[in-house]
Amino acid sequence: MIVRGFFCIMADIEVTRYSDSIFLVDKPLDFTSADVVRIFKKDFNIRKIGHSGTLDPKATGLLILCSGKKTKTINEYIEDDKEYEGIFRIGAITKSFDTESAEEEVTDKMDIKDEDIENVRKSFLGESEQMPPMYSAVKHKGKPLYKMARKGREIERSTRKIFISDFEVRRISETELSFRISSSKGTYIRSIANDFGQRLGTGAYLKALRRTRIGKFLIDNFEEETRNIKFRILDI
Repeated sequence: MIVRGFFCIMADIEVTRYSDSIFLVDKPLDFTSADVVRIFKKDFNIRKIGHSGTLDPKATGLLILCSGKKTKTINEYIEDDKEYEGIFRIGAITKSFDTESAEEEVTDKMDIKDEDIENVRKSFLGESEQMPPMYSAVKHKGKPLYKMARKGREIERSTRKIFISDFEVRRISETELSFRISSSKGTYIRSIANDFGQRLGTGAYLKALRRTRIGKFLIDNFEEETRNIKFRILDI
């Protein structure tokens, strides 16, 4: 009985630690944000948990999860600006604007000068209107657009205001550009990649993406792990 009681106490401590917490998570490649939520809910016996903004399956990096009473703070993190690093593949496009779908309109002949890249980069700075991609979690009549996109359907969408506060681009090969970008909430980096290719006249898609910051939180010091997903709990 004593042993059983001891383990009951330990279980309560474990649940309490995770049930009203804010997690900074390093989302792995090919996991959906919902996958991560389900894993944390099951592994840590959490009754109520959600994330503060979708990160695409083909992206890695910082995802904030809130559980229990801390779910009331989710909107605070949704409103925060974000920072990303990644690679644009120029000279080709894809329907999904990233690596989820196959390359199309591939060209091997491109006469792109550094000043061309710089002029296009500058054109994204500040406030602008962005069209959400069909391959996105934006909902139409209760259904995510990406489900319709995978069936070949195209739905009329409305543009959204976004703000790009910082945008660095560097050529790393004839067909690839590395970038770092800081943007407002709701910015689709896949759409930035596609639009960048259009303005450059070569076509482009998002080859790699990693979210490195949400507001003041950086992706570092992740010492804990569950199912190979690294995380840490904020001491707030």
